[in-house]
Amino acid sequence: MSASGLVSRSLSRVRELVVSAAHFGKMPEADDLDSIRTQLQECAEGRGGEVSTRQRAARLAETYLRLDDAGRHAFLKLIAHEFGPDPEQVALAHEDYQHAVGTPAQWDAEARLRTAMRSRRLRILTQFNAIPQGVKFLVDLRADLLRFLPEDPLLKPLDRELEARLTAWFDVGFLELQRITWGSPAALLEKLVQYEAVHEIRSWDDLKNRLDSDRRCYAFFHPRMPLEPLIFVQVALLENMADDVQRLLDIEAPLADVGKATTAIFYSISATQAGLRGVSFGNFLLKRVVDDLKRDFPRLRTFATLSPIPGLVRWAERNPEELAEAITPADWKRLRTLGLADLDAAPLAGLLGGDSSWSGDPALADALRDPLLRLTARYLLEARRGDRPVDSVARFHLGNGARVERLNWLADTSTKGLRQSWGVMVNYLYDPDSIEANLEDFEREGRIDASSAVRRLARR
Repeated sequence: MSASGLVSRSLSRVRELVVSAAHFGKMPEADDLDSIRTQLQECAEGRGGEVSTRQRAARLAETYLRLDDAGRHAFLKLIAHEFGPDPEQVALAHEDYQHAVGTPAQWDAEARLRTAMRSRRLRILTQFNAIPQGVKFLVDLRADLLRFLPEDPLLKPLDRELEARLTAWFDVGFLELQRITWGSPAALLEKLVQYEAVHEIRSWDDLKNRLDSDRRCYAFFHPRMPLEPLIFVQVALLENMADDVQRLLDIEAPLADVGKATTAIFYSISATQAGLRGVSFGNFLLKRVVDDLKRDFPRLRTFATLSPIPGLVRWAERNPEELAEAITPADWKRLRTLGLADLDAAPLAGLLGGDSSWSGDPALADALRDPLLRLTARYLLEARRGDRPVDSVARFHLGNGARVERLNWLADTSTKGLRQSWGVMVNYLYDPDSIEANLEDFEREGRIDASSAVRRLARR
């Protein structure tokens, strides 16, 4: 068989393994590690020309995909520990550079210093990138890295270099915005079901409803990963701002008249690739989607979300004094008529543990409405990690220039919704006239824009 035929066969096998992502190998023995080390060295040096290099990279990728977690960890440790810059060469090049500063030789010395500091890890990653399915292989490889990092921080240099490469390769200028419809390839529709992270897609009827004429779904794709959405957003076209996700997702509800729609509600935004953590393009997605929607539906005036608040109950559990402060004397008066004298009462104590049984009692749910909305407003506006909000969804939308517009009581009564935020959801408003100012204030000072109604709720 010709050399090109061998390469083609190896690359075909890598394609199959990347798709299946099979973990059916074992921890490599010492001899196997020596063989992998030798192949990595040859890959870093580019021995044998392009055909041999690609064949070698494909063979290494196939080896990696056959390993179990322990084997993959060992493989990554080899790259991280043994293929960084040579400290002696860096020291010599740095010494030459220091001596050359201020002389005509400075710029040549600077170039030699840069070359000495260039990691051979980057050459290996670049070889992987060159094979078919290589981009997806590297994205999945970084997902493994991120899993191993908490227990092995010495992998951090490799992770930094891979994140930097992925950030360059996934620059928004390379990404393609596509609308996903019921007529999209079945393999892509299955990916939507698999990757939906906010509101589980429970059936094909559910999926079809989310892709109907009064809905839109958009995703970013990379040209080298054509059937792998990187991030996608689901949009409902309505006449008013949504306040109940159950109604929004009801497959029996009549179609909205898109000719009368004035509001676009982003009700689910899901990033799909764990290996792209830290590579940000969600804000560009929303801006592109808004432009697309405004072109197709000129009557649209309001662009907002109906968003979950995933960290609320966990935060309240860690800060029980916040719940106590949110309950006013007037609230206690109502609660006592229901037999609840203090925070130790089972329904109130259960709030901090994610117990949702209280929601089945209309009188109790009504009595808890005001204190829990106060607590939610304080969480969104005041709870910080450093100078940024604790809540991950809040960080995303506020970091994109949105405003905390409205809180919605019992807007998500699913088990997940009740346990993570007592069913409370929030509308973040994207006002084109204030997005840039909000974004600058948030980045510079950590300042959060919020409606007067939400600010009143947060007052102590």
